[in-house]
Amino acid sequence: MNKKIIAFILEQTTASVCCIDSEGAPKCFSCFYAFNSEEGLLYYKSAASSNHSISIKKNPLVAGTVLPDKLNKLVVKGIQFEGIVRDAVHPEAQKASQYYHKKHPMALAVPGDMWTIQINHIKMTDSTIGFGKKCEWYRS
Repeated sequence: MNKKIIAFILEQTTASVCCIDSEGAPKCFSCFYAFNSEEGLLYYKSAASSNHSISIKKNPLVAGTVLPDKLNKLVVKGIQFEGIVRDAVHPEAQKASQYYHKKHPMALAVPGDMWTIQINHIKMTDSTIGFGKKCEWYRS
């Protein structure tokens, strides 16, 4: 994965994630996340009873965005991603709690389940390297 993409995702804290419900309608939610750059995994915590969690259990394909925590209106920077949510017993999901609670220790006091997004594609826009410049990454 491109070092600029990794550095950007590691510096931020929140993502917007979109899924499709059982009737085909889009659902979006925001979440705090932790990123495992070695495996291209994004971890978040959410209640299994939430509408988006119920939708993801039926259709695990997701897309989302990460924008800078502090927006600079003169600099366009952010990522769009596509991936698949892995269930808690999937081998890739085993480190979710460890990564997430290391980055967000206060979340130990908040009930919820850990979720893992295996990111399969990222497109990053970064106008700090030139207006409209983009770099992409695909899981091989």
